[in-house]
Amino acid sequence: MIPVNDSRLRWIGPVGLFLFGNIFFRLSFWLQASPLSLIHSMVVGLGAGFLFWQLNRGIARYLQQRFPGLERTSRRLRMLFVLTPLLVNGAVFFRFGLHFLLGSRQTIWLGLVDYITSLGIQLFYQVVYISIYEGGYVLSQWKHIYLEKEELIKLQWQTRFNSLKGQVNSHFLFNSLNALSALIEESPVQASRFVDELSKMYRYLLQANDQELVSLRTELAFIESYTHLLQTRHGTGVNVRMMVSEDHLASPLPPLTLQLLVENAVKHNVVLATRPLLIEIGTTQAGQLRIRNNIQRKQIHALSNGVGLANIMAKYRILTPTDIVVQEEDEHFTVLLPLLK
Repeated sequence: MIPVNDSRLRWIGPVGLFLFGNIFFRLSFWLQASPLSLIHSMVVGLGAGFLFWQLNRGIARYLQQRFPGLERTSRRLRMLFVLTPLLVNGAVFFRFGLHFLLGSRQTIWLGLVDYITSLGIQLFYQVVYISIYEGGYVLSQWKHIYLEKEELIKLQWQTRFNSLKGQVNSHFLFNSLNALSALIEESPVQASRFVDELSKMYRYLLQANDQELVSLRTELAFIESYTHLLQTRHGTGVNVRMMVSEDHLASPLPPLTLQLLVENAVKHNVVLATRPLLIEIGTTQAGQLRIRNNIQRKQIHALSNGVGLANIMAKYRILTPTDIVVQEEDEHFTVLLPLLK
């Protein structure tokens, strides 16, 4: 939008139009006219230029206040279109009147050729006035609406994202406390170690809670701690292998994504020393993060609050148009996550 305090533009604008008009429309006159005629032309051109710049500015401002917003742009333009013949002819005859008063015009009537020429020049100036003030106003309104819309979308996604992160933490805490409760009765020593590992993990959770994304390197380090926690309870019944290319360690992903997938694998499969659960975390040549585990379903299905995989899918829909791929074949359950840039 053209600023309300546009005093510099109101000074430079008329001078610029005066120079432009005389160079491109009246150059022959300036090369041939007498010094007195040139002085008269400057007085009339600059005087009328400043006056009609202010007049058009005032009309544009009034219409913008009277009919604000993008939705009323067509109404403002219609009114400017109606006023244009009056303003253009007013500028023509005002200039002629000044010339007549200064003595540089001897006749009352301009003559048809001079009238048409002057009308064309003033029509061009009128287009410039409308482009600057109405065009600038429309552009500023569009930008304002665009920024508001972007801010609203960002707020909506941020709200959803925070909600999802809150669900993840609640989900993780619920399952961890259930595991700890069972472990206290089975082995107090292992329970103590479990609590130590759990405290390390929640230190990470507190840090991750303030971040929408973390690096894959950071998330893998967290999974190492989580693996120790799992092995505190399950021993050799669970094994997590990480085979991630060094080139992808800086790739961002939502915090706790890998933890949820590992947790789901443990929850839905038999985990015994005689039947170990193998979870592999690696990357593919197609630029995907692959989390795969062997399938050995529990006969009694574990209770699920439905947050896990659906939660991850919801977060990735916020971050990328690329879908998550879920495969169950060859006795393996595989989740392929797009590596974010």
